[in-house]
Amino acid sequence: MTLSAPCGRLGGIVLRMSTHTTGSPAIRELVGLVESKALRRGTFRLASGREASFYLDAKQVVLDAHGAMLVGRAILERLRSLGPLPDAVGGMSIGADPITSAVVTMAGVEGLPLKGFMVRKEPKDHGTKKYVEGPVQPGQRVVIVEDVTTTGGSSLLAIDRVRDFGLVVERVVTVIDRLAGAEAAFSARGIPLESLVTIRDLGLEPE
Repeated sequence: MTLSAPCGRLGGIVLRMSTHTTGSPAIRELVGLVESKALRRGTFRLASGREASFYLDAKQVVLDAHGAMLVGRAILERLRSLGPLPDAVGGMSIGADPITSAVVTMAGVEGLPLKGFMVRKEPKDHGTKKYVEGPVQPGQRVVIVEDVTTTGGSSLLAIDRVRDFGLVVERVVTVIDRLAGAEAAFSARGIPLESLVTIRDLGLEPE
């Protein structure tokens, strides 16, 4: 088996069991899709500036019709398991945009009044000149979404921007967590991190 801890032995062979083997069907299928479509091995420089021996191109999953459906469904399932749904989901453009669309679309299929928003890296130089775009209002509860989380820098900036706008950030949900410090960074801001897939589900360890 290719997925990770806890470990066991069968005939002298170490078996690494996925943390999601008892998860929802959407999560189990998503792990396989990430492994087959998003995982690349080699030498890569990450957005955080770190060098890594593997790269996770989540856009190969979230911009695929079936992958987007799985991501949207899995995030909705996770949010429902944590309590009342937020008013909206969104994150830093452009990485979060397909995820936001997937979640909002699946919510629409189920008749749920969930909205989406985008956070700009730079404000428009015309019109309203806002950092936050979408049908959201100050005081609403929101969840930040992200495709791949390393140190959490992108989502931390999104958190600052939406808080300045007046939104209340409840948590961050990432499709893939590289287990490289983001959880601690978010925790320092009082915000929990929820991961659909971690690198340990792919048989990898933090570098």
